[in-house]
Amino acid sequence: MTRRYLLPLAVAAALTTALAAPAAAAADTQWRADLTTVNDDDTGVTAHQGAVRLDRAAPSPASTRRASVRTGFLLLDPRELDSPANAVAATVRSTVPAGAEVAVDVRGALGGDQWTEWVEARPDAPAVLPRAVRTVQVRLALTAEGDSPEVRELDLRALNRPAGESVGAEAAGLSYRVYATREGLVGGTTANGHVIVARDHFAALPSRRGLSAKGTGTYSVRVCAANGRCEWAPVWDVGPWNTKDDYWNPAATRESWKDLPQGKPQAQAAYQDGYNGGKDQFGRTVANPAGIDLADGTFWDGLKLTDNSWVTVTYQWTGSGPAGFVRTSSTPLNVRSAANSTASQVGLAANYAQVRVECQVTGESVTGTQGTSNTWYRIAAGKFIAKAYVSGVSGATNC
Repeated sequence: MTRRYLLPLAVAAALTTALAAPAAAAADTQWRADLTTVNDDDTGVTAHQGAVRLDRAAPSPASTRRASVRTGFLLLDPRELDSPANAVAATVRSTVPAGAEVAVDVRGALGGDQWTEWVEARPDAPAVLPRAVRTVQVRLALTAEGDSPEVRELDLRALNRPAGESVGAEAAGLSYRVYATREGLVGGTTANGHVIVARDHFAALPSRRGLSAKGTGTYSVRVCAANGRCEWAPVWDVGPWNTKDDYWNPAATRESWKDLPQGKPQAQAAYQDGYNGGKDQFGRTVANPAGIDLADGTFWDGLKLTDNSWVTVTYQWTGSGPAGFVRTSSTPLNVRSAANSTASQVGLAANYAQVRVECQVTGESVTGTQGTSNTWYRIAAGKFIAKAYVSGVSGATNC
């Protein structure tokens, strides 16, 4: 028999599932997703005879240290809506074996290459975005410890629903002090399909809500150590410990562990307070209070850390105001204490990372990937980067 649910759902093999959407309104935009095309934006999935499955080589997110769990993402093309909407409901026809999961994530375009955080359509409600948008994007997420789930149809409907609680971030974005660990795992594969190289530059957070696609930095963090150094890095992996702990969000929108204070990772509560019996979502005993994992280059070169440490993390996509993306050939961009290349280096900005621009100043003329310019951006107090290596900034004012 056919049963109807909102995603995600893990059920017995061969069960067909569906997302129950409300009756369509005249202004609703409805469409069926193209599940026949897999391209470079996707990772760990394959399409065959109109169905999407996990590829046999689908990666296990390195930061979670759970090799048995394979993960894949199918990123659909952005969809222009007939009218503004703040929610998307999804109906899925799929087979989900025991130990597997199918989820539908949705985000909205904010303009200027900025997007809302990914929000998952749940069993009792569509995905509700923080504001109405004219363009949405949908991501199909598949996970499995054994046999792969198979998705055969995905129907989507954009509509309006009461908005959730506002995060209330300031221009710089939400910022919390959390414990950072070094990911390492060179040669492993991240949740977005990136193969980790020596002295790599990226971060991992324990929720896919802030996961960037490979080669992008839509979701980036600013990580600052007690020594005053900072690195701006894209979020390319999911972990450590958990995969559904968007601890930076308030209880009204936090996916799991809603009884914890905003800004406190579940792993920290488990380690320090015995929360959840001292276990993570997988039942493992939590051995440290980590709320972020850092690639070796970020850890050693950007922050100059020698051991796991408490750091201050700012979640760049939760901010507002002018923003841009670092564009280098591969190596990180030096962050200077003043607007010239001889000023002391006080951190790094990784390739692809999103940076929030406080203001701009005139300094040394520099030639980079974005041309030649004597404009420098201040991206934090006493921290500057050359405009010649940053794309997409508009509306920056003089310091």
